Amino acid sequence: MKATMGALLVLAALAGCGRDDAGAGPAERVGKAIDNAGAKVTNSVQDELAKVDRATEAARDKVKDATRDASRGLDRATDEVGKHVERVGEKMQQKD
Repeated sequence: MKATMGALLVLAALAGCGRDDAGAGPAERVGKAIDNAGAKVTNSVQDELAKVDRATEAARDKVKDATRDASRGLDRATDEVGKHVERVGEKMQQKD
């Protein structure tokens, strides 16, 4: 019984070592599977990096827009302060 089981295991192992329809052996099939897995990982990493690049560019654009808007607001505020200072100066001169 043990000998029969052992023989069946040996035959099963040998059957797995045979070449496939394309003539590729087991090591070649394993190598191809490793190559395919590596390519999938590389593609996935590149896709994620592209997403990060797009998100970074979008954030950069938002910062530029916010900076521009803040600069415009600061310019308006500076103008208003200047006008108020002029009016105060005029009122002070009128009181003299």
